[in-house]
Amino acid sequence: MQNTVEIKNITKVFGKITALDDLSLNIEKGKITGLIGADGAGKTTLLRMIIGLLIPDKGEISTLGYNPVTQKDELTPHIGYMPQKFGLYEDLTVIENLILYADLKNVKHDFKKMLEFTNLDPFQDRLAGALSGGMKQKLGLACTLLGSPDFLLLDEPSVGVDPISRRDLMRMVRDMINPQTTVLWSTAYLDEAHSFDNVVVIDRGKVIYKGNPNDLAETPQEFENKVIELMGGYKQELSRIAENYKPLKDIKECTVEADNLEKKYGDFYAVKNNSFCINKGEIFGLLGPNGAGKSTSFKMMCGLAKPTNGTARIMGIDITKDPEKARSNLGYMAQKFSLYGSLTVKENLEFFAAAYGIKFTNRESKVQEIIDVFGLKDFAQQKSEELPLGLKQRLSMACALIHNPPVLFLDEPTSGVDVITRRDFWNHITSLAKKGVTILVTTHFMDEAEYCDRISLFYHGETIALGTPQELKDKAGAKTMEETFITLIKESEQ
Repeated sequence: MQNTVEIKNITKVFGKITALDDLSLNIEKGKITGLIGADGAGKTTLLRMIIGLLIPDKGEISTLGYNPVTQKDELTPHIGYMPQKFGLYEDLTVIENLILYADLKNVKHDFKKMLEFTNLDPFQDRLAGALSGGMKQKLGLACTLLGSPDFLLLDEPSVGVDPISRRDLMRMVRDMINPQTTVLWSTAYLDEAHSFDNVVVIDRGKVIYKGNPNDLAETPQEFENKVIELMGGYKQELSRIAENYKPLKDIKECTVEADNLEKKYGDFYAVKNNSFCINKGEIFGLLGPNGAGKSTSFKMMCGLAKPTNGTARIMGIDITKDPEKARSNLGYMAQKFSLYGSLTVKENLEFFAAAYGIKFTNRESKVQEIIDVFGLKDFAQQKSEELPLGLKQRLSMACALIHNPPVLFLDEPTSGVDVITRRDFWNHITSLAKKGVTILVTTHFMDEAEYCDRISLFYHGETIALGTPQELKDKAGAKTMEETFITLIKESEQ
């Protein structure tokens, strides 16, 4: 059998949305195939149909020679599937999760090698809920690999994961599967997709490219540009969000300050002696591995977590003394989707417009405007919990910006969004900074770090390097920010 998957003319419609449109595709046996496309292009729908979790409205699918609809019970033992939200049991330990999944798959397994390979051996008695994002993804992938599946389907396993952990996940897959195992890997990281054997680009439910990524372009940056061209191209336009801002004047230069911020849990410092000053109109990047303390710093600085010591000031207002007044100047986009899942897209925007004090007479026009700017019109009546990850991120940013705040805190804003939306987000961010908006941002896309005016590289709760992107590259003796990140983290460990 040359192909693990053979798909002929499948269509899937949800209400008024055509998720897959007369799509045909073969997935070669023993290859790693990357699956990329715009938010809502149909990637997750396709993965779920291939293994029988969704039934096509029409068309045929063969997976490992089985019909995934009528022969699902026979197919399932041969499949390893890691969805976007992998179902780890957060109140169980690392080893208890592995044992549980081994029992569910009815396989016997010696976990010693897997724990060592994933660097989870020292943490096997830690609750899964207490792991960093990168560790959770490693554990999820380890559970998926149990039983040596013939076909591995991974739905954005590296989303929100730092560059070091991303490399670890890739190494896990390449080193722990049988050479005949087929892998279908959905990803938002185009440098990742460029390293695979094959790549499939889908757009609006159709395959628009399938082949070796090097046939499209030889370097990752060229590959990204080619994919954008295939998806209709990206034309940078004036940010309508920034256009609505009046130039911010009469603001003291240091609009955001961290003053010896510390957060301690028992004897463990999540954040230690964190101090910095961000000037008006500056984009300040906070970079670091998963678990370094970035999100904890964010939460303290906007009053969502009480510092053990120190404080933060937003527009000169002490966050510990007057949190409500400080937060009124702030737009905050959390790392994890934190909007109201049972409300529609429009209802979430209406709620945040009211919460941020937008007058009732202006509220409807403001909501409609931001729906248009972020391309949410077709999803306005959909519950936010039902949105694909990339669209959730668009909605989160829209809610953070709806009241035109002078300060923005963006915790991994582009995590999980497609390449065109990423460029659009950064167009808004850089345009807002030119209007005087102060921006604190974290990201795991190292090319995005180049947009920052200054960067604080954070590790084990402390700043280990501070400077412009070029200054940090010079310090590391590196050409790219990804090499810089990895070099400076490893030097700090030594």
